Amino acid sequence: MLLDSCWGLSKALVKFWGIMQTIRKTGSMAQSINSPKNIHKLVLALLASTALVACEPASNSNTETTAATEQSATAAVEQTETERLNVWFEAQFETEVSFSPIQQTFLGRKSDNDKIDDFSKEAQDKRLAWKRASVAEMKSKFNYDALTDDGKISWDIWESQLLRSEAANKFRLNAYIFEQMQAVHSFFPQLLIAFHRVDDAADMEAFNARIKASAVALDQLILLSKENAAAGVRPPLFAFNTVLEESQKIITGAPFDDGEDSAVWAKAQANIVALKEAGTIDDAQAEVLAETARSALISDWKPAYERLIAWQKEDKVNASEEAQGVSALPDGAAYYNERLANHTTTDLTYDEIHALGLSEVARIRAEMEAIREQVGFEGDLPAFFKELRDNKDDQRYYYSNTDEGRQGYLDDATAAIEAMKLKLPEYFGILPKADMVVKRVESFREQAGAAQHYFPSTPDGSRPGVYYAHLLDMTSMPKRELEVIAYHEGLPGHHMQIAIQQELTGVPTFRTQARFNAYSEGWGLYSEKLAKEMSGTYADPYSDFGRLGSEMWRAVRLVVDTGLHAKGWSEDQAVAYFLANTAAPEQQARSEVQRYIVMPGQATSYKIGMIKIQELRARAEAALGDKFDIQSFHDTVLAGGALPLSILERRVNQWITSH
Repeated sequence: MLLDSCWGLSKALVKFWGIMQTIRKTGSMAQSINSPKNIHKLVLALLASTALVACEPASNSNTETTAATEQSATAAVEQTETERLNVWFEAQFETEVSFSPIQQTFLGRKSDNDKIDDFSKEAQDKRLAWKRASVAEMKSKFNYDALTDDGKISWDIWESQLLRSEAANKFRLNAYIFEQMQAVHSFFPQLLIAFHRVDDAADMEAFNARIKASAVALDQLILLSKENAAAGVRPPLFAFNTVLEESQKIITGAPFDDGEDSAVWAKAQANIVALKEAGTIDDAQAEVLAETARSALISDWKPAYERLIAWQKEDKVNASEEAQGVSALPDGAAYYNERLANHTTTDLTYDEIHALGLSEVARIRAEMEAIREQVGFEGDLPAFFKELRDNKDDQRYYYSNTDEGRQGYLDDATAAIEAMKLKLPEYFGILPKADMVVKRVESFREQAGAAQHYFPSTPDGSRPGVYYAHLLDMTSMPKRELEVIAYHEGLPGHHMQIAIQQELTGVPTFRTQARFNAYSEGWGLYSEKLAKEMSGTYADPYSDFGRLGSEMWRAVRLVVDTGLHAKGWSEDQAVAYFLANTAAPEQQARSEVQRYIVMPGQATSYKIGMIKIQELRARAEAALGDKFDIQSFHDTVLAGGALPLSILERRVNQWITSH
């Protein structure tokens, strides 16, 4: 029979491919044969000759049979080459992770948990040189054309990471080292308090070692900051003020003075008490561990932060009181173009992004007008903004600025996420395994009106994802924004996307950790609108207005970010535009604008990414008609991990074609 004859042939070909692999590995044939492309040709040649004999009796023509077997062999070659590449990627990922003890901790590992990353310029150069060599090795060892579609995506991501790093490296002196948003100065206590797991005495010893290592890292960062300042690059005055205030908080309290326990010291003692209660250590061990932590905090940690404070005070006098965009920096225009390309993963110009923002602002304002009319407000839209912004004692609009109000916010945000969990199976086939929680930002880094944010779970789910809320000033936290922020930061937003990505098993591990801002933030913003399609969400028209307000923020960002960094806008001009188009309280609007100033380009990624995902969904719906399945579409977007937008588009197009 044809089936039996061809199955026998397929087995023979598999065996032949195995022989070719062995030959290539042992080098027992000429180098010309030792090439995936040439081996591929050998397989096809064998197929072409053998198929004529093995399948001759069939009713199908020889041409059809040969074409089918060639297609099968091509798929086998692609799969084998992709499997080889994936094995190589695993080794590369382990090497890359070895550069970062911090990333190892984020992954839930305990390897190198007594260390902190090397932040020196030399270490940065070493890591970039390794990535260059890695990409060169990939190109020399593997044949791109012999990969599966997903194998090609992995290749392209690995190479794109290098290209992005190379582009950013040209502007290393343009970066702000210490500022209020990425806040590396407050990251070290957060690492110890929120991420360093202590299960035994060795973990606590590592905790204490990290106190000392953090001091070394701070000194390395201070040196980088001094080099950039010497090149004429320093953040605006407001960033200095925040860094100084937060750094002082970190070394205030016991054991540094007679006050209440500082955050890190309190955590150290809590760890030790927990170990004693678990019977893991005895009193003598506990005393040694506590004294080691105390000594490291006083002898290493505090002096390092004092050096940071001294440097910030010294350089603060050189900062411009009026904040300026990065175009005012040396080579600032080119730097901003690089930042836009990095964050959006597109080649859109700042003029194109600015124009898109203006268009989106106009569209969203029209939708806001509809809700203003729905709730029966008689004034115009600016008056409605003022109504929502200024009536801070109105319980319809704001929580009370008390601990009770703060707890109310946390409870309501948690409830919104719990309700969303029940709706997800209707829209997604793949769901995250890791849980998530809502927490208030730690006191040493909390800022009034600052943006809420998310920290990922571990790949194994042992540590949940965390949606952090700044609750210092509840008059900067309108009730109408609670629901939309919960969906963006939690479900179906960042936690959904990142947890699923980290839990993927069908892609190389490095892809479970890849980050592309336009994809991740675009998904978060898409999720806000997706929630509108689900029953029971945004039932209160003010919450729906909050959803539009959130989208408006992202549209405003396109205008304001490009205005600040490419069109000479002042901070006050940017704040005025923000207030003219949103109901955000002024403190919140200014905090947002100051964020854009120190993170050029980052704020543009949200709307650019959202629009691309919406475009791809509309394309799929139009192409597939009744065959379009929302679960399958979302799984296609999420199951490849974070991607540059061009690669995401390729993946979705392939999915459409396959249907």
